[in-house]
Amino acid sequence: MPVGPARMPLLDHLGELRRRLTIIIVSIIIGTAVFYFATPTIIDLLTDPIAPFVNDQFYIMSSLGGFSLRFSIAIKTAAVVCVPMILWQILGFFLPALKPNERRWVVPTLFLATALFFIGAVFCYLFIVPSAFEWLVGETNTIATAFADLENYLNTEVLLMIGFGIAFELPLFVFYLAVFHIVPYATFRGAWRYIYVAMAVIAATVTPDASPVTMLFMYAVLLSLYEVSLLVTRFVIIAREGKKGLKGSRVGFFAADEEA
Repeated sequence: MPVGPARMPLLDHLGELRRRLTIIIVSIIIGTAVFYFATPTIIDLLTDPIAPFVNDQFYIMSSLGGFSLRFSIAIKTAAVVCVPMILWQILGFFLPALKPNERRWVVPTLFLATALFFIGAVFCYLFIVPSAFEWLVGETNTIATAFADLENYLNTEVLLMIGFGIAFELPLFVFYLAVFHIVPYATFRGAWRYIYVAMAVIAATVTPDASPVTMLFMYAVLLSLYEVSLLVTRFVIIAREGKKGLKGSRVGFFAADEEA
């Protein structure tokens, strides 16, 4: 990846930013045009975990609904597929401002963040979407016949997948806050009651369908990821700084990093 010099005139920085934004926008436009023709297959894939609960019958409610849905799915697919390239361009713009010992953390972090997002989205697709829509459609069928508006159902599914993709970033977030002692590990561990309550509130807030099934799944995922991230963080801090590092020191980890 080409990285510009750390010091450039303002107009050169703006030119660099414009060049990278142009690459991102053009890539998404090309991707949208390509994926528009593949939207029937993509929509079949997205509706697969939902279809059994609506007897394989979906409806579009307007004359332009088919075109707008295909275009919406195409641009979202293009944006998701282009995520690695988008992060690559953002990284190339900001890397010159970082110190050498910071740069070697940024690249693996961004790739790990991308992987965690996709893992979260796939996890939601395989395990959360079927359970959530089974409950939602079942609730509807107790009072009326579920009329499956395809655009509405897919929007809900995509929002769920994005929500779980973002939730899977939690280990990375906690890891860096604790490892770089922005928030000491001891604080995370000592305030667990408040954090558990906060995660319950977040799970209830970010789930777009507001069903108890999805909220419980989201809460369980957040708790599991939080505890795993703290476990990994503990091992890393002890390995680099000893047990005294668990109490927190803003410069300890970078100092150990430079000595290694």
